[in-house]
Amino acid sequence: MNSSSDANQSSSPPFCLLGAVGYSHSLDTCVLEVVVILFLTVLIIAGNLVVIFVFHCAPLLHHHTTSHFIQTMAYADLLVGVSCLVPSLSLLHYLRGLNEEFTCKAFGYMVSVLKSVSMASLACISVDRYIAITRPLSYATLVTPCRLRVCIVLVWVYSASIFLPSFFGWGKPGYHGDIFQWCADSWKTNPGFSTFIVALLYAPAALTVCFTYGSIFRICRQHTREITQRHARFSSQAEGDKGERGERCEGCPDKRYAMVLFRITSVFYVLWMPYILYFLLESAGLYQHKVASFFTTWLAISNSFCNCLIYSLSNSVFRKGLGRLFSPYCTFNSHI
Repeated sequence: MNSSSDANQSSSPPFCLLGAVGYSHSLDTCVLEVVVILFLTVLIIAGNLVVIFVFHCAPLLHHHTTSHFIQTMAYADLLVGVSCLVPSLSLLHYLRGLNEEFTCKAFGYMVSVLKSVSMASLACISVDRYIAITRPLSYATLVTPCRLRVCIVLVWVYSASIFLPSFFGWGKPGYHGDIFQWCADSWKTNPGFSTFIVALLYAPAALTVCFTYGSIFRICRQHTREITQRHARFSSQAEGDKGERGERCEGCPDKRYAMVLFRITSVFYVLWMPYILYFLLESAGLYQHKVASFFTTWLAISNSFCNCLIYSLSNSVFRKGLGRLFSPYCTFNSHI
């Protein structure tokens, strides 16, 4: 009797967050989950390595102080990709010897901290652009390299601290570790902790971004209107063209760069909003579904690849740096 029950238990399929939908008996693994996670892992690691190398190869990208925050995001997103190897290897049965509770807690905490770094960095970028456009004359004295480094350190320390209570039994930081059965079944969210995270991270970051970019685009619109009115008052067309060109050359680069950063921020919140909404609904006990948990979580994590894609499509300096990075390989292949 015991041997037959042990045989049935050993032949039972492993835990799959998506249930029978993604399980393959022939491969004895959760195929759909493995494919999604491995695909995102490869994209995230490759994309952020490209961003980091391009920033090292393109000195013009360092003219903006925001490049330091963007590199911070790239390193954080790269670590997200590397940490995603943990659930991938677990689904492929390479981590059977590890303690499941500790592994899933560590993975969930790590990803939450790294994504918090990205969210806080986006808020810092928006504040930096707001200061650059509203106080251009005093910008160099307000945003110094020393203050910039302190701000980046504070972002990492704050992100690491805010999710630390989850290790002491107060709530759950997210659903990143739900690939492991212990996290999915035993680690429950807590309304108090969820409110704590929203109040100290999600809400302040979102409100900061909305206020700063709203103010930036309002100021840019006002400058454009003033330029048009000034041009209309000019009696000489030549003087008008000269004055307009001088004004626009001064304002356009900041506006274009703000637009690139605004696209990155918008994509970040579009991909994260389903996860945040599910996090709030599940914490309040209003809705719970493992498939929704899986797809909203990995949709949010996919943002770690989107930044390099947006940069390559929106920033001409980044494209030049990307071309410089790959030009030796293209030259080598052409000679062959």
